[in-house]
Amino acid sequence: MTAVFRHELRGNFHSLTTYLFGGCLLAFIGLWAMMYNLQAAVSNFEFVLANSCLAFVVIVPILTMRTVAEERRQRTDQLLYSLPITTVQVVLGKYLALLAVYAVPLCVIAIYPLIFAQFGEVYLPTSYGSLFAFFLLGCALLAAGMFLSSLTENQGFAAGISIAAILLNYYSVSLSEYVSSTSLGSAVTLYVLIILLGLLIKYVTRNENLAWGIGFVLLAITLIAYWLNSAAFEGLLPRIMTQLSLFERFYVFVNGVFDWTAVVYYASVIAFFLFLTVQSMEKRRYN
Repeated sequence: MTAVFRHELRGNFHSLTTYLFGGCLLAFIGLWAMMYNLQAAVSNFEFVLANSCLAFVVIVPILTMRTVAEERRQRTDQLLYSLPITTVQVVLGKYLALLAVYAVPLCVIAIYPLIFAQFGEVYLPTSYGSLFAFFLLGCALLAAGMFLSSLTENQGFAAGISIAAILLNYYSVSLSEYVSSTSLGSAVTLYVLIILLGLLIKYVTRNENLAWGIGFVLLAITLIAYWLNSAAFEGLLPRIMTQLSLFERFYVFVNGVFDWTAVVYYASVIAFFLFLTVQSMEKRRYN
C-alpha cells in the first residue's frame, strides 16, 4: 500500500490537475472570504466554508476523474493486479494520495481564521469545527468520485457523472419539496431505487444471484412494511433525501454544533464507496 501511495502522490504532484484542484479550492474560499469577511466585516469564517461547498462540484471531478479511469484506459491497471498486494491496498493507497492532495490547500485555509482573529472577534472552535467537517465532506465526495471513476475508462464520462451525482446530492433537500410525499408514491419510488441498486450490484460484482437476492429481500421487506403500516411511508421519501444529503449534515457544524452522528455518517459513506471501488476493480481483475 505504501508503494502505491508514494507512486500516486508523486504522479499527482507532477500533474496539472492537482494544481488546478488546489487553485480552484483556494480561489473559491479566498473569493468568499474577501466578499464576506473582509468587505462585509463579518467574523464568521464558517459561513465562508458553507458558501464554498458548491466548489466541490468542480474540484472533486477534476481530482478523481483520472484516478482509476486513466489506469483502465492505458491498461496500466494490469500491472497493479500483478503486484503482490491486494486490491484493498491498491484502493487505500490511491485514496490516501487523494486525501494528501486535498489536505494541502486546507492547511493554507486553516490559517485564515487566525488572520481574521487579529482584526476582529472570531470564534475559533466553530471555525475549526466547520473546517474539520469541510474536510470530512470532501473525503466522502472523493471516495464517491473514485468509485465513479472505477466504472469507466473515459475520464470525461467519469467527471460528468461525478458532477451530476454531487449536484443531485447538493440540491437533494430542495428537490425533496417537489417529490411525492404520499405513502404510495414513497413505496413506488423505493421499489425503483431497489431495482436500480440490484442492477448496480450486478454491474459491479457480475454476480446475478447476489444482485437479485439482495433486491428480492429488500423488495419483500418494503412490501411487508407497507402492508403492515402504510402510514409510516407518508413523507418518507423527502425525509430520506434530506438524511442522505452530505451537505446538509455539514451545515450543522456551521451552526456551531459538533455533530458526532455526522462524523459517523461521513465515515460510513467513505467506507461504503471504497468497498464498491474494491469490488469494481476486483470484477475487472477476474474478467
